[in-house]
Amino acid sequence: MAAIKEEAEVQRYESIPMDRIRNIGIMAHIDAGKTTTSERILFYTGKIHKVGSIDEGTATMDSMKQEQERGITIQSACTTCIWPKDKTEYRINLIDTPGHVDFTAEVERSLRVLDGAVAVLDGKNGVEPQTETVWRQADRYNVPSIVYVNKLDSIGSDFEMSVASIKAKLGANGVAIQYPIGREKEFCGVIDLVKMIAWKWSNEVDPRTNAIPAPTQIEIPAEYLETAKEWRAKMLEEIANYDDDIMMAVLSGEEPDVETIQKAIRRETINHQIHPVLAGASFKSKGIQPLLDAVVDYLPSPYDIPAAQGVNKKTGETEECAPDPNGPFVGLAFKITTNQFGKLCFFRVYSGTLKTGSYMYNVTKGVTERVSRIVLMNADDKEDISEVKAGEIAAIIGLKSTGTGDSLCTEDHPVLLEAIKFQEPLISEAIEPVKRTDMDKMAVTLMKFCEEDPTFHFHTDSETGQSIISGVGELQLDVNVTRLKDDYGIPCKVGAPQVAYRETIRKTGECVGKYIKQTGGHGQYGHVVFRFSPNPGKGIETVDEIAGGRIPKEFIKPSLDGLVEATQRGLVAGFQCIDIKAELIDGSSHPVDSSEAAYKAASALAFKEAARVCDPVILEPMVKAEITTPEQYLGTVLGDVSSRRGMVTDTSTKGNAQIITALVPLANMFGYINDLRAMTQGRGIYSMEFDHYQEVPKSVQEEIIKSRS
Repeated sequence: MAAIKEEAEVQRYESIPMDRIRNIGIMAHIDAGKTTTSERILFYTGKIHKVGSIDEGTATMDSMKQEQERGITIQSACTTCIWPKDKTEYRINLIDTPGHVDFTAEVERSLRVLDGAVAVLDGKNGVEPQTETVWRQADRYNVPSIVYVNKLDSIGSDFEMSVASIKAKLGANGVAIQYPIGREKEFCGVIDLVKMIAWKWSNEVDPRTNAIPAPTQIEIPAEYLETAKEWRAKMLEEIANYDDDIMMAVLSGEEPDVETIQKAIRRETINHQIHPVLAGASFKSKGIQPLLDAVVDYLPSPYDIPAAQGVNKKTGETEECAPDPNGPFVGLAFKITTNQFGKLCFFRVYSGTLKTGSYMYNVTKGVTERVSRIVLMNADDKEDISEVKAGEIAAIIGLKSTGTGDSLCTEDHPVLLEAIKFQEPLISEAIEPVKRTDMDKMAVTLMKFCEEDPTFHFHTDSETGQSIISGVGELQLDVNVTRLKDDYGIPCKVGAPQVAYRETIRKTGECVGKYIKQTGGHGQYGHVVFRFSPNPGKGIETVDEIAGGRIPKEFIKPSLDGLVEATQRGLVAGFQCIDIKAELIDGSSHPVDSSEAAYKAASALAFKEAARVCDPVILEPMVKAEITTPEQYLGTVLGDVSSRRGMVTDTSTKGNAQIITALVPLANMFGYINDLRAMTQGRGIYSMEFDHYQEVPKSVQEEIIKSRS
């Protein structure tokens, strides 16, 4: 019976045309209520029959044991549901993303394949630091978004402040299309500013489902009528800036009809000109139905966004991948998960159709793989499907070679899509299993984790022989160490976190590298001259400036490759170098003894010379920290920030709390939460994200060099 029901549901999904598909993500700062909102969406679309709780570890979208124990989202979770609006069914492919800064890679890869997003704000705080991060990620991939102000039933919540923070902190045009009825605990409904009607929710929770009934349409309460008219006028004014019909209506004092307003909001949302703002309180199940209506009304279908572009590997030309189910298959693998039972590859189809039992070509890796089983995911549950079409998101079980960011297509039409870029690791820890016999098992499992999370790295230090794990934050490393123990039965010990310092140069200089060995018979000869110069923000850039064949063509690439390899070993303390331009300007060759290996070695020697000529320095990662503290502890906290070599960039007041924004070296922020709680009697909180690399003071550089030697 369950199998028949599942098959019927899949057929229902497949019957919905592409213009009624919405691929959306839920994104926000940690603890804004993303997963709670997703849980209510699943309930009211009929996907689940009882609302789960994050606090109790029963939320559908938080299926990992670690997520349930910690009460946070760690991995993005996918699901598919149907929302009927005006007797028409819409298919929503939903991805719930993490809010913690350590897991922004999950947000990055999800936004890469989504068509729209819902940004959830905590109504008490408005836009928060991680909101800014995920918003920038959405902007980078041109993902249109609507904003949902959550937790309006909480003490201290403020809808108007939250709307204003969108402009103030994101520089985005947030346009309220709803207004809340009731403040804080009295919040009970919303006014629809487009239709000028109101919706009211009851507080009667059904104990069987943990939810409340659908809202009742009511007249706008008399005490809110003037406020509603004022906010509607603001909304129309904003839309009129982009729509001539509404502009004419506003200027002539006429009321534009609802359909005209909705079309204008949809068009300008998709064009990134405005971001409709809605109100709700997801934990109390208020605001979800109008939010779902807004998703189908204002966020794009796969038809409404520009077609994905890729490079045809046969012709070398850029081509569009039109969202046509009958076109050649083109897809992108955006997420890999592994467990004891195998590998699951999540992918988005941009063009064509992929069927179970067929073969596809991984153009990134240059391998062909068989598609043995395609499934739709509902968090951890799977529904088998026979095919997946353009505009849809699904998962394949059993692929061996495919990884995150790989382009998938047919062998006769190899199209390479833009890859997904991820942040480099910022901290490292030494790790070893409690039982030495688990060493190989630990290494294999950690390599699986690397496949899953591109910001998590694992390697063995060639000098010390230690196993090293690296990531973007302490929580990320802690989660993976705990997974080793709980999910794979490999308890491990870890060392203190180490910062991922970098090195660069401050001066331009020319450096010669000569590698000449004569041992009787065939020798080795490589001779290069490089000009090294600072290259801020551009990484390692190599340029071939050889003229007149001073170095034969076949040795140019080995010379440049050898230089890039040498930058990994550093100039001062063995840290990877960044932001250096290396121009190969001269050299010489030997008719017999020259070889690729000799030129690689010569380049390494030239780079070593840069340590003497180019004034190398060590760079440290700086984080942007936002610290919230009661006013009476402000002086203590500011003094502590200063003692950590932090630079305060802003302070602001919110209620009786002070918010400090500061740039602080990551090396001085380990374990900060414990110190902050001690200074503020447990009342201070903070969040931080990587901002940039900065030169360390000379005294610190000397300490680092000493510790490395």
